[in-house]
Amino acid sequence: MEVASICPCACLGPRTFFAEMKGVVVMETRIALIGIVVENKDSTRKLNDILHEYGEYIIGRMGIPYPKRNIAVISIVLDAPNDIISALSGKLGMIPQVNIKTVYSKTSSPPEE
Repeated sequence: MEVASICPCACLGPRTFFAEMKGVVVMETRIALIGIVVENKDSTRKLNDILHEYGEYIIGRMGIPYPKRNIAVISIVLDAPNDIISALSGKLGMIPQVNIKTVYSKTSSPPEE
């Protein structure tokens, strides 16, 4: 198995690694859950814009408004390479009044053949 260290796609960056098998370039992925607490509704537009950028990796999303406390709780489930999960988590964590935690599965998927 050869490993290339340069991503041909600018969105992933040079630190993303690919496994090349049978002449086809594929990436190993992991399941992750991002838990989000939105404390200010003014942050939702930026949050949704960022989630839209990563839509191809999102396999499920659940949002629960909690008007009594004036917050919303959102859970996002991803199937993505580690770099993508980390990048998304970092971008979401930088939004003011948005708190996030990311949980990763222990195993990664083998590259599809």
